[in-house]
Amino acid sequence: MNNISKPKVSVVVPNYNHARFLRRRIESVLGQSLQDFEVILLDDCSTDDSQSILSKYADDPRVRIDFNEKNSGTPFKQWNKGVRLARGEYVWIAESDDYADERLLERLVATLEAEPEVVFAYCRSWRVTADGRLDGFADDSYMVDVDAKKWTMDYFVDGRDECRNYFVVHNIVPNASAVLFRKTVYDRVGGADETLRMCADWKLWVAMALTGRVAYLSEPLNYYRFHDESVRGKDKCLEVAAEESLHVIRWMQGQIAISDSVLEKSRKAHSGLWIRPVVNGRVPLERRRLILRSAMAVDPHALRRLMWGAFLILIWGPVRVHVWHPLLDVTRPVRHALGLRQRMVRQIPKQEIVGQKEGHEALKPAHANSPELRRVERTASTHPEAGKERTR
Repeated sequence: MNNISKPKVSVVVPNYNHARFLRRRIESVLGQSLQDFEVILLDDCSTDDSQSILSKYADDPRVRIDFNEKNSGTPFKQWNKGVRLARGEYVWIAESDDYADERLLERLVATLEAEPEVVFAYCRSWRVTADGRLDGFADDSYMVDVDAKKWTMDYFVDGRDECRNYFVVHNIVPNASAVLFRKTVYDRVGGADETLRMCADWKLWVAMALTGRVAYLSEPLNYYRFHDESVRGKDKCLEVAAEESLHVIRWMQGQIAISDSVLEKSRKAHSGLWIRPVVNGRVPLERRRLILRSAMAVDPHALRRLMWGAFLILIWGPVRVHVWHPLLDVTRPVRHALGLRQRMVRQIPKQEIVGQKEGHEALKPAHANSPELRRVERTASTHPEAGKERTR
């Protein structure tokens, strides 16, 4: 029976302007097969109908509600606030636009109960569109280059090994809603770093993993919502994401020994993220210098990558758009008549040229759905202060 004063699990639902997703989110929590939990509903000064929806659950004895009087500017302050309020042994941060299979808590709690050394357990996530359609797995688009089979099987691993082999390349936890962690471990590592606005989740998983073991369930029990309600402030968010990703990588390098081959993977994977703002003339010069210095601190080949990236953006991009593509269009009837097949332009590993609405070209990481970039899109639309430059 559920002991409200000392539940097994505390479910924290931090919300900002996700009114249209809230009912499904909350109902998927309340309908869990394991019922030994409390629910902490947080709202960060939403401007939509969120607070009235949340208030409808006030009479449920399992639910506590807390509304901010001022927007925090970052989801991670809400994470820390929710965990401070939590009374459970385990915590599930159930983001307000996602939802879950009814067996998520049952499966993840059983994993933590059976393995005392596991500091957090997570499951595979479905990608879900804004209108509720399944769109493959959340890890499909970027983890295949890290390890094609790893996330198709359950595993229990040493957290330090997971950090030195995988976390340094990407945030391998696509979505916080898929994770159940021990509150004592969260408190021990100091919670989420509130000085970071986008990559604090990545740093948090690493900090916890360094203290014990990590468990993964390949059964997809979490539904990770992908949507773009607004891209307001997205350029600023990309700058912050570049800075913070480099910060987390450098921090990890100071925590564990990482092989040269894995470091090179990491540097390549993140170069597209930091090169874009560095070559973008709309970004203030001092900010560009700061990002480049951070890149040079973690990558001895940063200048070489920058020159190649600048070539792709400033020279090859316009040539491809204004010369190569029109030439292909003009010669297509002749080539088809002669039975010739269009030759594919040689692809640059992990990078591609993508036209932007503003009329310029940008270097885009191939893994456009990585957690780093998805956090950019979520933060740009849900935390209007997130793109602002933080005090250093």
